[in-house]
Amino acid sequence: MRNYDVVRVGKEIRYSNGFKKEGINVNFVEGDEDKIFVRTYERGVEDETLSCGTGVTAAALVYAHNDNGFNHVEVKTLGGKLAVEFDKKGENIFENIWLCGPADFVFKGEAEI
Repeated sequence: MRNYDVVRVGKEIRYSNGFKKEGINVNFVEGDEDKIFVRTYERGVEDETLSCGTGVTAAALVYAHNDNGFNHVEVKTLGGKLAVEFDKKGENIFENIWLCGPADFVFKGEAEI
């Protein structure tokens, strides 16, 4: 999936008839055993971003494979390694959802009003 054209395909989906009015983020997910690789075309940015917290979390919950109990899904993005942890309480019921990983300060700005 590293060579997949996320910008071209993501833009096609984001601007398709069903989504063009409001726009959507488009996540591309590849997985194996207990980890996934996620790439995201993000609306507003209108380009691929290094990582998207909501996209990563949603992809991990969809990828969850245990029926009950504590779950942990390793996630790799272009921005680095993350993990999503949660309790799955049955069919499509999740509680205690945590996105785990580093947080880096990347920008500071000031605006005069």
